[in-house]
Amino acid sequence: MMRNQSIKKMVYLTLLAAMAIAINLFESAYLAFMPFGIRFGLANIIALITIELFGIQEMLGINLMRVMLSSLLRGTIFGSTFWISAGGVLLSSLCLIVVRKGLKFPIYSTSMISAIGHSVGQVMVVMMIYQQIHLMYIIPILLISSIPTGVLTGMIAVGTLKRLKVQL
Repeated sequence: MMRNQSIKKMVYLTLLAAMAIAINLFESAYLAFMPFGIRFGLANIIALITIELFGIQEMLGINLMRVMLSSLLRGTIFGSTFWISAGGVLLSSLCLIVVRKGLKFPIYSTSMISAIGHSVGQVMVVMMIYQQIHLMYIIPILLISSIPTGVLTGMIAVGTLKRLKVQL
């Protein structure tokens, strides 16, 4: 019986990772028309769902797989875009852990703070790679855009979890 549970969990996590990768690739290819590098952050929906259904370790694993495999499929593995993405996902994941699991904030707030963390993490990495301190001036624009995009991803995650009948 225990073996069936671990297989079932592995299948769900694999499906969530595949969805995160597909969403990330879709967003990179088709929704990259926003100014200042603003993105919707739709793959964060999967991180929100994963941390609720399975926990921190699983969410970190899926986020890591998403960055690695998406970069590999785009041919940018270990290039500057890989490190920028990794920096955003790392800070976003840290925010998600602290705010949702530690402070027990609602998913909507958690999603917004996670989006802010992603933006700040990416800008920090860009500033380090290109040694351009003046890029920090873009942070307020990204912070403002993180509010509606964070609410959107939070709404989708909450709707999905409700359909899965998860108690929030």
